[in-house]
Amino acid sequence: MEAPGNAPKPFIRMFGHDIMSTERTAVAVRMPALPDAYGFPTPSSWALAAPVRFNSDWRGENADPERETEVRLLWTPQSLYLRFRAKYRVITAFSDAGPDGRRDQLWDRDVVEVFVQPDPSQPRRYKEFEVSPNGWWIDLDIAPGEKHDLKSGLQRRVILNELAKTWVAEIALPMKGVVDRFDPAATWRVNFYRVEGAAEPRFYSAWQPTRTPAPNFHVPEAFGELVFRSSDLPRK
Repeated sequence: MEAPGNAPKPFIRMFGHDIMSTERTAVAVRMPALPDAYGFPTPSSWALAAPVRFNSDWRGENADPERETEVRLLWTPQSLYLRFRAKYRVITAFSDAGPDGRRDQLWDRDVVEVFVQPDPSQPRRYKEFEVSPNGWWIDLDIAPGEKHDLKSGLQRRVILNELAKTWVAEIALPMKGVVDRFDPAATWRVNFYRVEGAAEPRFYSAWQPTRTPAPNFHVPEAFGELVFRSSDLPRK
């Protein structure tokens, strides 16, 4: 997007450790197996990632279970992987994009989004990644008063299931396109978002609500935490 519960917690046990995503913390689990032939995690790897789910709007209100979004994260020293599973009511997407699938103003149609902030010493600078239901994408480097193409090397794979009314976006982000030096013991800041609809009122959904008067995802103060887990990894 452009503009500078009572449910049980997901829980899995892996390598003798409890790995849990909480209301404010998302957990990326180290990928236990090689990626598939296309460079993405296998279903058995994704099953080990603790999901985060949200279906309320950007204010944390007006829950819509038929538009629930689920996010799972995996990592290796070379890549951060995300899997968005989005329930939808109606799909709207741009029909045009660049030869590589990049599309400016992608947020004006349906998208899933992740904002990541690896460096807490720069609280107003972060990376933005978006993917649409037909596979178009955009990545941006955001700073106060600035917005630049990130050229991160993002790869994506999208599956649309019209019968189940879901679409899945798998995203592979090279670590070198996100952070200068990846430290898996560090804690990042992160937020996940979803937009659906071509005309207002659109559905603007956020994992961590921004609570702005009008829809606005660019509120880094509202970001949650992202931690990286493996069997023997201490947390800073």
